[in-house]
Amino acid sequence: MDEKIRRFEAQVLPHLDAAYRFARWLSQSPSDADDLVQETMLRAFRALDSLRGVDAKVWLLTIVRNCHRSAYTQQLRRSAVPLPDELNDEDSEMIVAIDNPEEHAITADTGRVLDQVMAALPEEYREVLILRELEDMSYREMATLMSIPIGTVMSRLARARLALKEQWHKQIKGETYAVR
Repeated sequence: MDEKIRRFEAQVLPHLDAAYRFARWLSQSPSDADDLVQETMLRAFRALDSLRGVDAKVWLLTIVRNCHRSAYTQQLRRSAVPLPDELNDEDSEMIVAIDNPEEHAITADTGRVLDQVMAALPEEYREVLILRELEDMSYREMATLMSIPIGTVMSRLARARLALKEQWHKQIKGETYAVR
């Protein structure tokens, strides 16, 4: 058992941040991402013996993706509608000393717009954008993770980038930045 723990710590745990980032973009909620990563790590530990000759990051992100799909399917079956939280995610973050409030406001606004634009994209587009742009995965790794041909990865990524650009422009045009 000690050997399994050491192997898990050496091969899988270095990719924990990547798993959380991917889970965060898939689930669109920090608390759901936490639950998703917890379930992923449990499944990864149980299935560690199946990690042979495969890139550990691709293997772990595949588990994240499968856990997300399982959770989504279960959620659809339950047909429960969650109540809105009183606080936004931004409200619950720690307060940090800000050197330049204007720059911080612009950065926060851009992040909010990006979150909205990404949420508006279909899940298959969000997946390829996250894996390629944030996780810096190769087309081959993405194809392995999603069990699709490399050509499909490339075309889906091109469509995702175009959809992201279109959604971004729609979002920016719809907002006004005037102070009242």
